[in-house]
Parts: sequence; structure tokens; C-alpha cells
Amino acid sequence: MSKPRVPFPDRLLRHEPMSRHTVARLGGPADYLYVARESTDELVEVAMNAWSDEIPLRVLGGGANVLVSDDGVRGLVLIDDVDEVTFGDWHDGRNVAATGGTGLAVLARKCQAQGLAGLEWAVSVPGKVGGAVVNNAGAHGGDMKFNLCEAVVLDQARGVQLMTTEDLAYSYRTSSLKARTERQFVVLMAMFALEHRDPAVIQHKMDEFIAYRKKTQPPGASLGSIFKNPPGDYAGRLIEMAGLKGHSIGGAQISPIHANFFINTGSATSRDYYGLIEHARAVVQEKCGVKLELEVELIGGW
Repeated sequence: MSKPRVPFPDRLLRHEPMSRHTVARLGGPADYLYVARESTDELVEVAMNAWSDEIPLRVLGGGANVLVSDDGVRGLVLIDDVDEVTFGDWHDGRNVAATGGTGLAVLARKCQAQGLAGLEWAVSVPGKVGGAVVNNAGAHGGDMKFNLCEAVVLDQARGVQLMTTEDLAYSYRTSSLKARTERQFVVLMAMFALEHRDPAVIQHKMDEFIAYRKKTQPPGASLGSIFKNPPGDYAGRLIEMAGLKGHSIGGAQISPIHANFFINTGSATSRDYYGLIEHARAVVQEKCGVKLELEVELIGGW
């Protein structure tokens, strides 16, 4: 594999531990890792060069909702840290544009300051806009499909594409992008249509969501929700009913606060996490008759 061609070579890291770039502080080394900060043009250049040179490429944002193997990632990991939010009055009600590297909480707070409502649910959700577009991220009864109008996506084969919510085919925590077996694309930007409301009212709602999350979800290093909620039920309830709340494998523990959160107690490996995931899934299926589906994504060799 050739060395990736990047605009700022001093930012290209060799054998960089992914534990430094994931929310749960897990994951072995990437062959190469590059952080794009300047603009979407920088993202496009790095991605196009990698595809042209046939270097395996994996794009990450905030490192939430992913479990990276202890063996690491082959090829180039491209971290999208391009953080730009623009407000305007465009066609069909579009009034907010955010780059894929924008943090969800940052976007929610900037919209609140402008008196724009609809993304309050995102105020305490880890991760970035690009990953949220791919995964149809959501919380507190809201998700991306409610306010997203379209996304600008760089596709390896077709170039820059404008994808509507219909193109993205959103359903619970998934999209047409997430369903792809190959991940040769980069979410560059998302456009939203938000409603004008009193900033104080928006802030009050955000404060309620923050308080609820602090009360019901564990602090510290975790991957977020491990499993999708099955229809008409909750994954956390099923795991707790199976008697697994607080159960540990190595340094990974099923949270005593919320059973659908697995926490890194400080010494966990990705193998610990994966073993705990498979154990929880097997026990819930045996005792409750429900096969839980992963919400987090596995990256690397398993």
C-alpha cells in the first residue's frame, strides 16, 4: 500500500491508536490516520486521492457508535473535523447548513441561539452530523429524518451527489447509506428546515433533555446504545430482565444504570466489549426469545 497523498503531510499519522479517536477509548492502530480541519475541499481531496490510489478508506467523525477492533484498521482513517454552520433563507424552508464534521451538540446550541427549533434532541447526543445522517441518529422522540432536507455526499463512483430524505430511505437508526456493504462515500454537508421559536423555549426543552440523559444514562466512556430497540420494547429492559445488569467481561461492563449501555471501566479491550455484546445477545435470545440487533457498527477484523 502506498503512502496516502494528503494536503498537510504533518497531519498524517502512522500506526495511530484508534483508542485516541473513539468515544469509548477503544481500538487498535490505523495504518494511517489523517484529520481534515480546513474545509470540505480538503475532505474531498484526501478521499479522492485514496480511492484513486486504491487505499482502503474509512471516514469517521466523533468516534461514537463504533467499535474498532483491537487489531486496528487497515488503510487510511479519515477523521472529519470540518466544523461549519451557516444560517440563511434558502428555498423550500431550508435555513441551516452544517458540514459533516460539525458536532451534533454544537449544532443544536447554535440553532437555539438563532431561535431555530427542531434539533433540541441532539443537544446531548455524541457524534457528528455526518454520522448522524448515515445512521439516522435520534433521541427523545426526534431524529434526523424529521428536519433534514438533503445531504451533500461525495460518492466514489458518482462524484458529488445531492441526496434527499427519500434517497436516504430513512427508518429506525438506518439509511440507504448505512445499508451499503461498501463505505466508499463521505457526507460533506446537511441542510435542514427548522422552525422559528423563542430561544428561551428551545433552551428549556434542551435543559429537560440534558437532565433526563444525566439521570438515566451512565457517565464515562461508552459506545452509546449498543442494541436497537426491538419493535414495541426496549433493549435495556430485555437485558435487565435477562439478569445481566452490571455483568462484566474484562474491563467492559453492562451499566448498572442503563442496561443498553456498556461502559469501559478503564481497562477494557475491544475484545472484552465484543464478548459482552455476544453474551448479552445470546442470553436475551435464550431467556426472552428476542434476537437483539446491533446499533453500533463494528470496524476492523472480528
